Amino acid sequence: MNRRPKHLSHNAAAMPAIDEGSKTMNRPGTQRLTAAAGSLTAGINIDPNTTGLPGITQLRTIVGAVMTVGLILAVLALIVAAIVWGFGANSSNPHLASRGKTGVLVALGTAVLCGAAVTLINFFWDVGQTV
Repeated sequence: MNRRPKHLSHNAAAMPAIDEGSKTMNRPGTQRLTAAAGSLTAGINIDPNTTGLPGITQLRTIVGAVMTVGLILAVLALIVAAIVWGFGANSSNPHLASRGKTGVLVALGTAVLCGAAVTLINFFWDVGQTV
């Protein structure tokens, strides 16, 4: 006598059919759910605003100050790296000269990223709006 519970028995009629052409489950209601999700996303239209929260203008001021500090630190790093590069080149120390060159490149890359941060964010925001 088989005492296996009903929910563990293998019943082929209870399993959903698989469409061989698309390899997806053919469940009732899937098409309605997909259509409902498509119509839901088509009706949403949200744009950023500057009046939604208090303190937005202060936050912009803080971000601008942080960008300024970042650029000042990039200039300082460029000066220090150039000095290290010069000492390494004049003292016949290739390791020190290599570190100075790397520092110059990192400082320049940092300055580019700080200066282009707003433009990059706006570019990717525009790309995201077209999706």
